[in-house]
This record gives sequence, structure tokens and C-alpha cells, in this order.
Amino acid sequence: MLRIYPFIIETLKLIAPLVREIARHDPDLARQGRRAGASIALNTAEGHGNGGGNGRLRFRTALGSTHEVVSCIDVAEAFGYVDAVDAEIRARLGRIAAPLYRLAT
Repeated sequence: MLRIYPFIIETLKLIAPLVREIARHDPDLARQGRRAGASIALNTAEGHGNGGGNGRLRFRTALGSTHEVVSCIDVAEAFGYVDAVDAEIRARLGRIAAPLYRLAT
């Protein structure tokens, strides 16, 4: 398994309380955030198991899902569903996006 995979899972555990708080205000946004978070892990694992173009496509999807999670957090902050999100969580998402970008290109 890729070294980034356990880091992804750890980050999802940190994001889970935020998603639960978002769900109290906007269940649809929370559902989208959960799906996107799961997609990061699932597509990263699938990309690792596929070679060539299929693997790159899975990593590209995981990267897009990482950006989608960031966007869900941004929207939740903008609408006042959550307080300002810890910079560490945002940094972790950036640390996930960087290797996914390299693997997707």
C-alpha cells in the first residue's frame, strides 16, 4: 500500500467530527463530504492496484475528491455550520493532494 494511504485514513478520522457537525445543519452537504472523503481512500487504494492509465485515472479521481472535501469545508464555514477549521486539517489535505497530483500525471 502507498505510504500516503494511512495518512489519508488518519485525516478522515480528524474530519469525521466536522462532517457530523455539518450534518446537523445540512445533511446533503455532509453526505457529499462523506462520499468525497471515502472516495479519496477508495480511489487511492484502487489506483495502487492498477497500472498505467487506469491507475492514473483513479489517482486523478482521488485528487478531485480531496479538493471536493476542501470545498465542503469551505462551504460549511461560509454558511456558519462550523467554526473556522483548524489549519492543520487544511494542511493535511494539502499533503494528501500533493502526492496524488504526482501519481495522477
